[in-house]
This record gives sequence, structure tokens and C-alpha cells, in this order.
Amino acid sequence: MKFLDLCKVYIRSGAGGGGCVSFRREKYIEYGGPDGGDGGTGGSVWAEAVDGLNTLIDFRYQQHFFAKNGIPGMGRQRTGADGGDIILRLPVGTEILDEDQETVIADLTELGQRVQLAKGGNGGFGNLHFKSATNQAPRRANPGQDGVERTLWLRLKLIADVGLLGLPNAGKSTFLAATSNARPKIADYPFTTLHPNLGVVGVDNTEFVVADIPGLIEGASEGRGLGDLFLGHVERCAVLLHLIDGTSESIGQDYSTIINELEAYGGELADKPRITVLNKIDALDDDERAEAKAILEAASGGPVMMMSGVAREGVTDVLRALRGEIDDDRLRHRPAEEAEPWRP
Repeated sequence: MKFLDLCKVYIRSGAGGGGCVSFRREKYIEYGGPDGGDGGTGGSVWAEAVDGLNTLIDFRYQQHFFAKNGIPGMGRQRTGADGGDIILRLPVGTEILDEDQETVIADLTELGQRVQLAKGGNGGFGNLHFKSATNQAPRRANPGQDGVERTLWLRLKLIADVGLLGLPNAGKSTFLAATSNARPKIADYPFTTLHPNLGVVGVDNTEFVVADIPGLIEGASEGRGLGDLFLGHVERCAVLLHLIDGTSESIGQDYSTIINELEAYGGELADKPRITVLNKIDALDDDERAEAKAILEAASGGPVMMMSGVAREGVTDVLRALRGEIDDDRLRHRPAEEAEPWRP
């Protein structure tokens, strides 16, 4: 399934039905009077966060969503039927933006969250509504209210607990494949990851979601490489995992490149809790490990962990460090396995 995280949609709520001008005319009834009914209400356009979706690909093939109009009123005091609503079923984590792509109309961060995007028009009053003691035969009715037409942008930001950061070929996809059932593309050339991947990682009877995004390079904020288009997917993460290639000849520069791009992106992303890990240590001997770690500690100004995703060395320690940074209410606790009864 193709990944799509930004799309444009056109919506329109239904117009209300017009009121009816009608008079009761029956045999042997001398004074019938007005009996025109009201028009029905137009349908509204709603957005709802549903389970089982992680892309906006459905909106690539259909961009127009128009609700039904209300039915006009009829004689015999009959009110017109209401128009049917339209529901846009979106994945959890979708932001709904106005046409300027800056004004946030709604942010669907919880399953089942429902937001009205365009309200249907009210139905018009029939002439029965205007009957009074001084106006016993009104010959006027109101037209229905027009619907609301809007152009909106949908932007998906994945709901994940941990976000992976690093230069291309830093080992992010390898780490995700080694710790979860996700199967991202892995190769020995840069930009093997072209769209975000999600994986459920487990440690110490708890599970959390890790998001792997395409690698950043210097100048990503200016559109170089794949740019910073996918950084929005790690904005909702509780902690960031910054992976540095231990075999690189410029470890300190590699670290600074990612931090500079986070700061250029803006928002709270650069201030999020971050765990720095020196990756691919299986290719280094003890002296090279100590030297690379010292360089990275000097560049980051904080503690540095060491890991090898291929050899699974130090992976559990990194997962436990991530677990400690995630709020308890975001962790998914796995039920303890029941021990088999003793048998002789």
C-alpha cells in the first residue's frame, strides 16, 4: 500500500430544503387554511478517527465530498426529509488544516474522535409556520439555507512513542527490523527508506511504537535530499532516538548536522528528550569504540550509549532507556504468561 501523508480535499454540506406554500382543499371543508410544511435540513460533513488506517491513500482517488441536500416541504403539513451526512474516515493522528495550510481546524489524536467540518443548511419554513390570528392565509415561505463549501488539507502525523533520527545509512531501519516485526527496506546505499515505517517494540513485558523516518542530510530544511517533510511524524513522540554511524569518519559533524536540522525545523522537536546512541560498534575494536564514544560525548555534551543492531549488542539496554523516557500511560503492558501446571 502506497504511503500518503498530505492531501487536499473539497467538501460541501447540503443545502436546506425550501418551505412549501400550500392550502388545505378538501370537499365539504369550508375553511382549509395553510398546510405547507418546512424543508428538511441539509447533511453535514464530519471527520472521524478510525482504527486500521495509517495512510491517506484513499483520498488520492477521491477528493470531493458533498453531503445531500434537504428535501423541500410539502402540503398536508409534511416536513421534507433531512439530507444524509458525509463522514471522512481518517487515521488517528491526522491534522485538518484550512486552505492556507497553517490554521489547524482539528487534530484527531484519539480513536473515535469526531469533528464537524461543515454544518448542513437549515430548512426553510412553510406557510403554516406564518399562520396567525391576523394573517390566516399566508402566501409566503422561506427558502432553505445554503450549504458550506470549504477546501481543506489533511496531514497525517503518525502516533508513535519513539522517533528514530539519523543520517542516511545510520542503521535506523536495521534497528527497527531487529527489535520488531516490521520489515523495512535495508540496503548498503543511502535513502533506502522513502516513507515512514512503524514497528511495535517489546521489552520487560511492555510494548511501545517506534517510527522510522527517511534520513536527514545537511540542508534538509531547505529541501535537500528528501527534505524535512517527514519530521512531522516524530513531533508526537515522547522521546527521540538519535543514531550515529560509528564507522563514520566525521562522527561529531554527523551529530551536529541532525541537531541543526531539528532547530531549523522549529517547534518543540529540538527540545524533546533525546537518547544518543553510537551504532554499528560490531565493526570497531575496543580502542576504536572508546575513541568514537569520546568524540560523540564531546559533540553532544551528554551521555552516549553504544549498540549494534546487526549483532544485537546493547539493543536491550537502549530499549530499556527508551522505556524509561516514555510515560507510563503510553506503554502497553503485556499480560504475564501463565506458567504451565506441573506434570509428573
